[in-house]
Amino acid sequence: MTGDRRSGPGGPAEPDEQWSLLSPATTVFDFDYTGGRDQLLRLYDKGTRRQWIAKDRLDWSVDIDLDNPLGLPAELNPVAETKWWADMDERRRGEMRHHVEAWRFSQFMHGEQGALICTAKIVQTVPDIDSKFYAATQVIDEARHVEVYSRYLHEKLQLVYPLNRNLKSLLDDVISDSRWDMTYLGMQVLVEGLALAAFGFIRNTATEPLGKAINAYVMQDEARHVTFGRLALRDYYPQLTQAERDEREEFCVDACYRMRDRFLGEEVFERLELPPELTTYVAESEMQKRFRGFLFMRIVPVLKDIGLWGPRITRAFDDMGVLGFADSDLDAEMANDEAAAEALDRERMAHVRAVAGADAAG
Repeated sequence: MTGDRRSGPGGPAEPDEQWSLLSPATTVFDFDYTGGRDQLLRLYDKGTRRQWIAKDRLDWSVDIDLDNPLGLPAELNPVAETKWWADMDERRRGEMRHHVEAWRFSQFMHGEQGALICTAKIVQTVPDIDSKFYAATQVIDEARHVEVYSRYLHEKLQLVYPLNRNLKSLLDDVISDSRWDMTYLGMQVLVEGLALAAFGFIRNTATEPLGKAINAYVMQDEARHVTFGRLALRDYYPQLTQAERDEREEFCVDACYRMRDRFLGEEVFERLELPPELTTYVAESEMQKRFRGFLFMRIVPVLKDIGLWGPRITRAFDDMGVLGFADSDLDAEMANDEAAAEALDRERMAHVRAVAGADAAG
């Protein structure tokens, strides 16, 4: 592990302590306790059975190399193969890798707190008891996610970045809207859908076991959350007028552009006093455009599935180069998320048994 680099150039990168928003909402009681939808009730059953305890399921004893916290190959750095990267010495490259992952995991943590707040709001506002049941399990999931990302950042990376302005503006819109379906759309579909793809990138490429496992286990939960949004909105949106669906499409288009720009990483470049041209490079690089496009692989088919698939959405996704994801097999992706987490569990238990056997033999 390298020395303490928590501050870096420009002073400590600490987030604000609090952010307060007005959140208008109508509390809805549903007294039809027997009319639940079978798919949602099955999802609720799975949500209750799949709860887990972070300190038991994750090995927090591992040491993290701050010069490369996730053990990623150099070519996956956002500015690899540029003149700026070539001009850096190894110390500076390690510092940048450290800050990039601290920034990335900080946005995961802030987004999960947004999900915690939004899901609690869904329990309050959604009109159906089966949705309230499942949303209650998701509140617990989101609290656990905030816990694990916070512990990883504070104990392992020892560096926390503030909430990204694009994510902040989207959370502001979602939390401040009084309509229950907009909470679903903004959080369950857009924020959670994009997060799933970002988590998947780490799960599939990281060689450091703790960061890899955190994201794999969070993905197992998030796959259920996105399914929850799909089931609720797929039933509701056919009931809306065309004007109401158009308004929601407009919201999605604007939100998707903001979320794409959320991953430019300009906060890291500013913190490390690197030239602003790096942000332009990340925005315009074909490789980085492909990476940011990959983040929409879950969002695009979900929006098609729930019926928000008019000309506004399709034009925007064509402009982003992500329209090809429209026919992705969402169920297969979700099944893969489950399987990846279960495989890590088997590896963990095999390791535990091997250690116990060695101790007994000794």
